[in-house]
Amino acid sequence: MQKIRTRYAPSPTGRMHVGNLRTALYEFLVARHAGGDFMLRIEDTDQERFVEGAIDLINRTLEQTGLTYDEGPDKDGGVGPYVQSERVKTGIYMKYAKELIDKGEAYYCFCDKERLASLKTQVAEDGKTITVYDKHCLGLSKEEIEKNLSEGKPFVIRQNIPNEGTTTFSDELYGDITVENSELDDMILIKSDGFPTYNFANVVDDHTMNITHVVRGNEYISSSPKYQRLYDAFGWESPVYIHLPLITDENHKKLSKRSGHSSFEDLTEQGFLPEAIINYVALLGWSPEDNREIFSLEELIKEFDYHRISKSPAVFDIQKLRWMNGEYLKAMDDDKFFEMAKPYLESSLGDKFDLKKIAAKVKTRIEVFPDIEGQVDFFREVPEYDKGFYTNKKNKIDAAGSLSVLKDVLPLLESSDDYSNDALYAKLLDYATGKGYKNGYVMWPIRIALSGKMMTPAGATEILEILGKDESVRRIKAAIEKLS
Repeated sequence: MQKIRTRYAPSPTGRMHVGNLRTALYEFLVARHAGGDFMLRIEDTDQERFVEGAIDLINRTLEQTGLTYDEGPDKDGGVGPYVQSERVKTGIYMKYAKELIDKGEAYYCFCDKERLASLKTQVAEDGKTITVYDKHCLGLSKEEIEKNLSEGKPFVIRQNIPNEGTTTFSDELYGDITVENSELDDMILIKSDGFPTYNFANVVDDHTMNITHVVRGNEYISSSPKYQRLYDAFGWESPVYIHLPLITDENHKKLSKRSGHSSFEDLTEQGFLPEAIINYVALLGWSPEDNREIFSLEELIKEFDYHRISKSPAVFDIQKLRWMNGEYLKAMDDDKFFEMAKPYLESSLGDKFDLKKIAAKVKTRIEVFPDIEGQVDFFREVPEYDKGFYTNKKNKIDAAGSLSVLKDVLPLLESSDDYSNDALYAKLLDYATGKGYKNGYVMWPIRIALSGKMMTPAGATEILEILGKDESVRRIKAAIEKLS
């Protein structure tokens, strides 16, 4: 049986879009699940869109997400180069384009911009206006072509698609798809700068690099009949096609850069973990048999079956990703969590408190690291708050009851030398028992006084321990004054 070989073939045009990351992940999983090879190929033939530093960004993203490749620009597996601009220098694309010309499957086109602009246009399904080439140069004689070439007249090489008949290609999810040849344009294979178009280069590269499975977004379905015609023209076996569903935002519109979370880097900058992002992206179009949601990359490799990919659009739900990231944070080793949370804690609190203790308290309360600020800001200073916070139905206490409790506990806190959580808890429990109060009746007003918040990541005595005696006493006195 032939070894499965997949490739991730990004264009270096900027940050890695979530859709591109999903393509890379699925390519990786298809190969790894079957014990095959996963390759990185850089498709930089569109020199106008090339972004400096984008290749480093691609490498960094793949490294951070654990999508390690077996072959690529820095790992030659014998079918390189793995960068298309370097492959151009080998003459491979021109060689195959001329082979198609000899077979009558392609032709030289010398039409200038003015002539092309004068051609009739038609509206495509997505509403864009496209120019359909009229095969004008297909009728040039051999002598005319040779004369134009010898004079150095600029040219492109176009695919020759017949006006009659149909073309059929097969997709693993969509089945056989047949289109009328009259709907297909004679696409450019080699541009006037000598570079191949993406459409031509990816077919030549996939064949010469022995790619068996091609995973890509379903926006490429409309181009696939043209690719199929190239495979047929060369007499090559076409790869297995897996076209993925569209990723939309919550409003069912295509996920755009304006969403603020359309790329891998957007998400890591917002405090999401690479492993949580990969887990979530895996579920954008694919579902396991048991409806499980949390997967490590190793578990995904084991479970991934591309036949379970859906054809329906996948909705990118940022709230769902936040939840998933929170689950990863909860499961994280405490020391690792502290190391990752430390910059956020230091940014908010400096080095005034025991940050490790605070980190342990916020770990189960946040979904992404930037949430830390809103959880711990009260340690820095008590915010302005409403006296109504002291009223709590569950603990059967109001502002007057709270004032009474705070006045009672102030001398206890002032006289305490041991400010550990356990010692303070025992002392306040003693006080509550003596007064016949329930625990919450005492702890509620203390927590409000110390934090100015109804929800905190730590309980009253834990906050007392972290703040220390002087600051705790100062805040209790300020609360008494506020309530008086």
